[in-house]
Amino acid sequence: MSLKFPPSDDLRRLLRFEPDNGAIWLGDRRMVLMHTKALTALRQDLITSVGTEHARRILTRMGYSAGMCDAEYARRTRPDMTLNECFLVGPQLFMLEGAAHVTPIKLVFDIQAGQFYGEFSWDHSWEAYSHQQKYGLNTDPACWTLLGYASGYTSAFMGRLILFKETMCAACGAEHCQIVGRPIEEWPDGDAHRVYFNDDSLMEKMEALQSQVDALKSTLEPANQCSQLIGNSTAFRKAYTLMQKVAQTQATVLLTGDTGVGKERFARALHELSSRSDRPFVAVNCAALPSELVEAELFGVEKGAYTGAHTLRIGRFERADGGTLLLDEIGDLPLAAQAKLLRVLQEGEIERVGGETTRKVNVRLVAATNVDLHQAVLAGRFRADLLYRLNVYPICIPPLRERKSDIEPLAQGMLARFCALHNKRVLGFEERALKALLQHDWPGNIRELENLVERGVILAPQSGKVELEHLFPRQPDSVQTGLDAHGHLAKLPSTHDDDLCARILDSGSSLEEIDSLVLDHAVSRAGGNLSEAARLLGMTRPQLAYRLKHRNVHGVSAPATDLPPSIPI
Repeated sequence: MSLKFPPSDDLRRLLRFEPDNGAIWLGDRRMVLMHTKALTALRQDLITSVGTEHARRILTRMGYSAGMCDAEYARRTRPDMTLNECFLVGPQLFMLEGAAHVTPIKLVFDIQAGQFYGEFSWDHSWEAYSHQQKYGLNTDPACWTLLGYASGYTSAFMGRLILFKETMCAACGAEHCQIVGRPIEEWPDGDAHRVYFNDDSLMEKMEALQSQVDALKSTLEPANQCSQLIGNSTAFRKAYTLMQKVAQTQATVLLTGDTGVGKERFARALHELSSRSDRPFVAVNCAALPSELVEAELFGVEKGAYTGAHTLRIGRFERADGGTLLLDEIGDLPLAAQAKLLRVLQEGEIERVGGETTRKVNVRLVAATNVDLHQAVLAGRFRADLLYRLNVYPICIPPLRERKSDIEPLAQGMLARFCALHNKRVLGFEERALKALLQHDWPGNIRELENLVERGVILAPQSGKVELEHLFPRQPDSVQTGLDAHGHLAKLPSTHDDDLCARILDSGSSLEEIDSLVLDHAVSRAGGNLSEAARLLGMTRPQLAYRLKHRNVHGVSAPATDLPPSIPI
């Protein structure tokens, strides 16, 4: 095709300055006149901040976007020209905008056949000039923005990605810049250059790298247990305040609560807040120790004490000397070991198995159990005198079902931790998933919540959200219509439900009377506990209190009906 540019007077007439309005226009497009020094400073900041490769990608995409815009504008500016002639508007706009002086060398341009090959010479490239002024002679071509423009402009016409590369660059000491463009598939190293045109997020990459750093730090640095104790509910704050008050003392602490409420984390936080924080924290699960090895594990073994004792072994009390010893699941400790533990607490000294001398130990003891030790004493499974010795300062850690307001902040904290651990970027919880967490009854407490959140992070898509099915994946899709009072997926109405509805309608009772009957029945089943009654009804306690008050105001009482009192509504 002809390499002669058409006259550019029409393009020049489109450029106008409106200083009174603070605007520069090229036709109907607003333009900006900028100092090359300012663009050079931006280029330098990008290179310094994100590195050469990312800076090149950003500037290339900026030029690519400008080229795409000019291609669309070129078609509208000269609609009467042939497509080939219209294509040459791009180099003319390129010069008019002050990028460089363009001289066409060779051009093969066939949109129907998908063929393109172009060679152009650039003189006075602003980008090559600016780069050389700042960095001196460069070893690699530096016209990233201008190459992006050429690629974007040509790609818009061709409908496929056309890659332009510099074969000469003034920033490298050449007299002028020279570029060659062809479809990216025809370049041997074309795939390596696709990264400069991909619309990916640098911030996402940086966040992913930060997550990896956080995961590494979590494996190298001891966790701050106090920061992992999250909650603002009344029940949690009460337990946390009790822990803070006793931390600086030397008193023995007894932690009680259901399985999975976080007793060991409370114990570690207690240790970190104490004056012993720079000394060892040793945790022992008494339920996991065989009865014949309990004494050896706790108090140590002298060499030759029994067959197989070939070396001296230090017990847990000695390992924790000067620090804190947690005896978890102490309610499962055998009675014989309980007697020896009582002596240690009374005298502050231990005797190794097979030893003949006693050794003083300075240990702050924290005991934990999910067993009612008073009932264990009555049943003969736990020594009463040891209970009195341990029960100096009891702290009852509330179950998760009694601290519903803490579930969301706990889950969000766990989400961040597991995202870092598993190198995932998850944007949070979907609304139905969060509702399921809030409505679940949590028999496994914090430990169960951790397991569900970790499962959700693993199953959630990268840069997506944790959905309901990621938390409760075993629920069949065919029965998913909502959530029940326990956060499980509700089932479609069954024949039994139809029979129940029919019986209610046949009873002749009004809706208000049925509502009153159900409220009374729930409160009765819960033994007058409104919180428990609210959970049975799938509502909050304030909602239940409001409905009860509203019922009393209107004088509605539960009528006598043929519905049995145990009707499962």
